[in-house]
Amino acid sequence: MDEVEVVVVGAGQAGLSAAYHLRRSGFEPGGGFVVLDHAPAPGGAWQFRWPTLTYGRVHGMHALPGMELTGADPGRSSAEVIGEYFARYERRFELPVRRPVDVREVRDAGAEGRLLVRTSAGDWSARAVINATGTWERPFWPRIRGQELFRGRQLHTAGYPGPRDDAFVGRRVVVIGGGTSAVQHLLEVARVAEETVWVTRRPPVFREGPFDEEQGRAAVSLVEERVREGLPPRSVVSVTGLPMTEEMRRARADGVLVRRPMFTRITEDGVEWPDGSRFRADTLLWATGFRPVIDHLAPLRLREPGGGIRMEGTRSVRDPRIHLVGYGPSASTIGANRAGRAAVRDIRALLGTSGAPAERGVEGAAAA
Repeated sequence: MDEVEVVVVGAGQAGLSAAYHLRRSGFEPGGGFVVLDHAPAPGGAWQFRWPTLTYGRVHGMHALPGMELTGADPGRSSAEVIGEYFARYERRFELPVRRPVDVREVRDAGAEGRLLVRTSAGDWSARAVINATGTWERPFWPRIRGQELFRGRQLHTAGYPGPRDDAFVGRRVVVIGGGTSAVQHLLEVARVAEETVWVTRRPPVFREGPFDEEQGRAAVSLVEERVREGLPPRSVVSVTGLPMTEEMRRARADGVLVRRPMFTRITEDGVEWPDGSRFRADTLLWATGFRPVIDHLAPLRLREPGGGIRMEGTRSVRDPRIHLVGYGPSASTIGANRAGRAAVRDIRALLGTSGAPAERGVEGAAAA
């Protein structure tokens, strides 16, 4: 069993931000901290994005701390651009990322206040854990009556192959979901499909003009309130509304971006609404979001009766050794950066490392 001060679980935006601040705060790779990543390569969940999501179409990608992403071709796949950026980042700051490693459970070690982190690559003993597992590995599929009877194809954003797939070309397609991904899928698929229908549970809210700092703080505060109460978090994007673009305006004028309410039944060959109206479909595309990947924390019994983990900042109220970054209000890329720094600050206090080496500059961290 390897002993470290801190285990970081996940090497996406939030995990790398936390690792950067650990290194900058004097925690050394090896005995100080380790990053365990489930993915096969650098890039976090970005490496699994669909090929038509180019870097220029990415919604709100914020640079990692200490190193800007510059000169990227907006026409290149976001999976390639961000994967290469994350790889350069790991090399520059010599972050100790181990992959692919599947973290199976985190539990109390029962001795000296340490935690036991069980993984596919062996066990680690740690004094604190920063959980940065995100949501990509847990796509949410709503359960609708008759779903198992549908004879066509059902796909989720997590496995979206792009619009040129046989599931969409010349097909009748239902796109379900009210977020940015749903709209992107709809606009792409509508160009090749015979017909499309867009379905959402709630009427979508479109946002005109720039999204300023005050609006951003208000949106984050709504999500923070939920996690303080121990409720499952909503994404920050879900409370900010959809940014209206010229492409979306054209699609609305063309009758593509016209929302219908959620259907109540799935039939063998389509969907049906409460009034009995139907749409014959070949493909159902579920852009219905994701849920936090936190089952490996179950032995610690962190969940509240409301189903979520009650948080103070990034710290779990039930166990201050556990910090969640990229969760709830820190799920955005800029929020993940801030959460990484906040988690490390709290962990330094928890471990009594106020006398640890002073925070080093970016160049000092890179050269260590």
